[in-house]
Amino acid sequence: MRIAVTIFLTDETITPLRLAHELEQRGFSGLYLPEHTHIPVERTTPYPAGGDLPREYGRTLDPFVALGQAAAVTERLGLGTGITLLAQHDPIALAKQIATLDHLSRGRFTLGLGYGWNVEEAADHGVQWRTRRELVRDRVRLMQALWSEEPTPYGGEFASVRASHAYPKPVRKPRGRITGPRTLVGGAAGPGLFAHIAEYADGWLPIGGRGLAESLPALRTAWADAGRDPAAPEVVPYAVRPTPGKLAHYAELGIEEVVVQLPSAGEGEVLRALDEYARHVS
Repeated sequence: MRIAVTIFLTDETITPLRLAHELEQRGFSGLYLPEHTHIPVERTTPYPAGGDLPREYGRTLDPFVALGQAAAVTERLGLGTGITLLAQHDPIALAKQIATLDHLSRGRFTLGLGYGWNVEEAADHGVQWRTRRELVRDRVRLMQALWSEEPTPYGGEFASVRASHAYPKPVRKPRGRITGPRTLVGGAAGPGLFAHIAEYADGWLPIGGRGLAESLPALRTAWADAGRDPAAPEVVPYAVRPTPGKLAHYAELGIEEVVVQLPSAGEGEVLRALDEYARHVS
């Protein structure tokens, strides 16, 4: 099983350069970074985990800039977002950023995307909360049109682009109607989420990884109903606190990659956590 990590990198933590180097040295498979452009002070949206919102949410580094640094000092380390708040981006510009990072890292990028939880943050980007899932779907489809091998137009309810020359292309080859880098969608289990995954992604990024034994059959049914290839969708438990028993359970479910949570902290604390987690790296 591949063990990757996620961390809220900020202006107060270990640097992307140092962390990426240490991850590759220890044999970790990847680095996934979250995204928040800003956290409005006047916020009524509750923190999903309960209690006060941790300090690091308002200090998060831009994941694409940080991953670009990580790519420059590594050769094998996977690079991903967990998650990109796609509704808050211009999809044409983001498609270029993603394709460039994937090209320069020789295909090491994974696009972990999601719908977000902070209503006020999204509103400042002009996002209408009730339609954000369809907005994300439209923007994914637009980006995939730009990543297609031939100039391909896209017209949707929220987004459109003319048939265009758009290079570089992501390294990964098309998977049926899916183009672009490996794409995973985060969110709570349910028929709506699983239908979107089956339509435009390679798999699921379940936060915390709870309840997978009950959820996986429904995801696989949605995948088959959408006419996807016989290979099962990828499932990558995200922000996990690892234990040998938990990892063994994931292995029994056929899961091949897990993303473990690092503390948002300075170099010493992060490296101690890496040393502890390294015992799970085979």
